[in-house]
Amino acid sequence: MVLYTNDYLEYYLTLVGWLINGAIWDLIGSTGLFAAPFAAIVIQEWLRARGEGQDEGNKGALSLARIENRFYVAIFVIMLGLMPLPNSVLSFSTLEYDKTRSKQCQVDVLKPSETGWGNSFSTLNGKSARIPIWWAVVHALSKGFTAGAVAGIPCGLDLQQLRMEVNATRIGNPLLAQEVADFTNDCYAQARAKLFMTQPNLSASQFEDVSWIGSKFFLSTSGYYSDGASGFRSHTPRKAWPYDKTRDAGLAETTGGGGYPTCSQWWSDGTIGLRARLLAAVEPSLITQLAQWAKLMNQQEVEDQVIRDLVSPRKQVLTQGQVYGDYGGQVGGSIGSSISRVTATAGQAVGSLAMYPAIDSVRQAAPMVLAFLKMAFIICIPIVLVLGTYDLKAAMTLTFAQFALIFVDFWLQLARWVDSTILDALYGNIMGASPHLNFNIMMGMNNAQGDLLLDFVMGTMFLVLPAFWITAMSWAGVKVGDLAMGLAKGTEPARSAGQTGGEVVTKAVGAK
Repeated sequence: MVLYTNDYLEYYLTLVGWLINGAIWDLIGSTGLFAAPFAAIVIQEWLRARGEGQDEGNKGALSLARIENRFYVAIFVIMLGLMPLPNSVLSFSTLEYDKTRSKQCQVDVLKPSETGWGNSFSTLNGKSARIPIWWAVVHALSKGFTAGAVAGIPCGLDLQQLRMEVNATRIGNPLLAQEVADFTNDCYAQARAKLFMTQPNLSASQFEDVSWIGSKFFLSTSGYYSDGASGFRSHTPRKAWPYDKTRDAGLAETTGGGGYPTCSQWWSDGTIGLRARLLAAVEPSLITQLAQWAKLMNQQEVEDQVIRDLVSPRKQVLTQGQVYGDYGGQVGGSIGSSISRVTATAGQAVGSLAMYPAIDSVRQAAPMVLAFLKMAFIICIPIVLVLGTYDLKAAMTLTFAQFALIFVDFWLQLARWVDSTILDALYGNIMGASPHLNFNIMMGMNNAQGDLLLDFVMGTMFLVLPAFWITAMSWAGVKVGDLAMGLAKGTEPARSAGQTGGEVVTKAVGAK
């Protein structure tokens, strides 16, 4: 019989779990401990009948009937839940996922072949894993039900991951970073100073445009970055632009032969321009995915937005209007609440440097912890059933606990999907009618605090949703224990380590 697992770690740990499960059951059988629950059943039913008083008729016949019924149940539990199938070796295979489709949908999507790695191995140190028929059926049905529930989650773009990748993108070349600083000093600072001196009549979009070094207004308006005599240029020679006696007349010709490009040339020229080299520092697939999402913008506008984020720490206006409902501040606002909101936003922005690594660590660690919990559950099965005197209620509790553990994967998939697509739902242009139209693919300030708080909340959902699921199982009268606590405790070291790394970065930023 073949059982399927989600990944190779679960594959290995499940195999180990059933090997140890079989060893424990063999130990119980060889030592005679398997008979102890039958003696306990006899004693329990005899004491129960004796304590019911004299009006119950023949106590001996009543207790014998009860003992007989419980013996039948115990034998049923042993045969289906403890004794492995005769002459059968359990093999495992991991589910294979379509990576391209999974990235599109933000959930693990199975390939039609359904399995990967084949039956890589089903033995460890010469021992083969065997499994009772009941747990094999529960495992198969639980995996199938979970896969069906995951398939019901709609496909969506991982805008959260895209945003994190954009935020994580840095200029790795120190020479290029220095050149950006030189361009800012020689061109952008000069153009901004002239803009303030001349006070031209600009529209709202132009005011936003002139707030970064690649401004279209500065590039297209005479007297700023333009190639004319009135435009600005590099103050130092640049080897990528050979010395031009006409353009560089009156400027020193250096030994290296470098020229003094105008700001327009410095920014825009082919593959040697600053814009092209900054764009080359960004992963091409990131630009492609952003362009697929921001359909209202052309390719150049998307590229400009990414470069804008790359060269400037400031975030531009994303939407107009409040996205999130909350109970903070007064209705209509006040000076005090506004100051508090700005202060809180600044604090959350700094705190996010530590929180984001912690959240990401939890997301990565949760499936690993879940695989270990499944292994521990499998190992506990024979011990719990023996201590529970082969009671059918104990067997059913274990059955629901196994299903609950396997179905936790759905809640993790759902949390990841919501975390990945919530920004698209709030800001994306879906069928031309999103609630908050977005003309800037970077995060803005109008909803900055709400966006940061949502990030914190979504990070906790990877633990809260499984905990809620376990609680929901108790509503049906199924007591499966505090399984979610194990998930929370298991991911705590990873969360703490990730947060510590973020705090180190925060302190380093503060020191500067």
